[in-house]
Amino acid sequence: MTEPAQRAAELRELLATYSYEYHVLDNPSVDDAVYDSLYGELKTLEANHPELITPDSPTQRVGGKLLGGFKKVTHRVRMMSLNDVFDRTEVQAWAGRMDKLLSGRAHEFFADIKMDGLACALIYQDGVFIQAITRGDSFVGEDVTANVRTIKNVPLTLRDSKDYKSFLRGRTEIRGEIVMLKKDFGALNRKRLEAGEPAFANPRNLAAGTIRQIDPGLVAERPLSFRAYDLLRDDPAEVPTCMFTYEALTALGISRNPQASVFTTVGDVMNFVDEWDQKRHTLPFNTDGLVIKLNDRALYAELGMVGKQPRGAVAYKYAAEQATTVVKDIVLSIGRTGAATPVAVFDPVVVAGTTVQHASLHNADEIERKDIRIGDTVIIFKAGDIIPQVLEVITKLRPKDAKPWNMADELARQYPELDFERPDGEVVWRVLGATGPMLLKKAVAHYASKGALDIDTLGEKNVEALVDAGLVNDPADIYTVTTADLLKLDRFAPVSAQKLVDAIQANKTPELPRFIYGLGIRHVGTQTAIDLAEAFASMEALQDATLEQLENVEGIGKVVAESITAYFADEDNRALMAKFKQLGVEPTFATRAQGPLAGQVYVITGSLEMGSRGEAADQLRARGATVKDAVTKDTTALIAGVKPGGSKVTKANKLGIPVVDETALIRLLA
Repeated sequence: MTEPAQRAAELRELLATYSYEYHVLDNPSVDDAVYDSLYGELKTLEANHPELITPDSPTQRVGGKLLGGFKKVTHRVRMMSLNDVFDRTEVQAWAGRMDKLLSGRAHEFFADIKMDGLACALIYQDGVFIQAITRGDSFVGEDVTANVRTIKNVPLTLRDSKDYKSFLRGRTEIRGEIVMLKKDFGALNRKRLEAGEPAFANPRNLAAGTIRQIDPGLVAERPLSFRAYDLLRDDPAEVPTCMFTYEALTALGISRNPQASVFTTVGDVMNFVDEWDQKRHTLPFNTDGLVIKLNDRALYAELGMVGKQPRGAVAYKYAAEQATTVVKDIVLSIGRTGAATPVAVFDPVVVAGTTVQHASLHNADEIERKDIRIGDTVIIFKAGDIIPQVLEVITKLRPKDAKPWNMADELARQYPELDFERPDGEVVWRVLGATGPMLLKKAVAHYASKGALDIDTLGEKNVEALVDAGLVNDPADIYTVTTADLLKLDRFAPVSAQKLVDAIQANKTPELPRFIYGLGIRHVGTQTAIDLAEAFASMEALQDATLEQLENVEGIGKVVAESITAYFADEDNRALMAKFKQLGVEPTFATRAQGPLAGQVYVITGSLEMGSRGEAADQLRARGATVKDAVTKDTTALIAGVKPGGSKVTKANKLGIPVVDETALIRLLA
């Protein structure tokens, strides 16, 4: 009878072979059921003999949750971006510049289809997978090793191949894209819809969001794939050409695109470009173009860099899909630096597979240049098949009453309480007298305030210390702060540092209304946040709400709806929402209980002996009442404490609204 150790080794080797055939060669020799059966046997064997478990066993892909988030890692070699080109003329010009620099030396071109995923580097030491690092800012990425281990086509050990044995010694870095294939994305969405859950928007965002989840178990449940495009060694001479790289990748058991080819002329390259422009929708993954580079890596290195991009490669971008829609409104978003950005609000339309209902118009000059007006029919496209933009206006369909849009007038209308300036030589209007750090401190302090998330000990002074130290660059960053970070600051001792970190981490599942209010969306007070939570029940639904849906919420008019739309149309704010989610912040929502005060509306003014107005409002809401900031004809009563606001009392008297004192409030809460 075979010994358990020998059987386990044989099973691991055979499962690795089957995985290679399935994921790399796309030519499985056995049915999935055979793999699953052998995998089950190995799992049972290892459960009975834990001493036989090895790090590269296929059963060891899923680890425990990541405590403390993702660590920053500096890339040994920068993960560079490429210059974009869009037509044959630009490709020819690029090739011509290289010819001059290479002094007429003959060279080949290498071309591969560009995948729309998350760039990532896999590190192998002596053939064993030890680390995965995201691209990040190209210099510094994040360690996502535990999550990448769960991707089934990432080998935990490189395949032994006689022609590439040197890559099994020392450090081998393999770069590529983490993607979700179209078929897997479709199957996942079908399951979600059947379960009554909302469908995911697109594979690229889902892949990127999944790989930054703190729970590898969740990552393992989603069908991600890795496709390589580069291989780095300490000695560059070991990897002479790009095509050699791809041949080595296949031999080592790494998936890569089989379409990659070598060409001798720009004409041949462009034939390849044209071929895949027609056929790209048949690919298993989404793409927006191709990568074209010198095949000879020594010549590539010799050409060096120009600015931030290499001279020896370009990214050819296909024309983005386009669609037409109507500009329903142009709203203004104020960013964290005080910059005002105009945002077009559209009738929802599907472009490149996703629904688009707003797009940044960048600045006043851009609006004037394209002459974009409310009511215009416009052509929109997705830059890089990702970011929606307005291409041009179809002026023949312009309404007769459409007026030119004026930035200064709209700033005054939409933000009457603020003053703006446009500094000389700049295209951006900014809040007068505001600085980025000042606005950031206010935003973080508001997020942590008693009316919002009520984070104990995160008051203004501590917020200032965190921002000034560079530990917090947006409200979500508070969840990345550690006790070690705080102990470097003069304000904190071990006990106070731990207390603050514990208080922050305890607020990762805030009540949805408090979270919405904490975002600091203009015109969204406590009651409006409650109304929004009741109407949409989740942040995802609120983010994707149309202007009409927002205006249909009781108590929300055009001005408030515009403000909410502008907030979630801002790319920085959408990135912030994604960051909260990646850090494990999940707002919770429970429908408001129907209490004895249901249907009644109160306004509180003046100070109360029983506590703060906010606490009194919370108690009223807990009994089913609505508490608003302003007196209207729908107000049940105005509760007036000590030194009440004269304007509120005057308006209540004018409308015939009862004005009651704190004693009446106490009776209501009894």
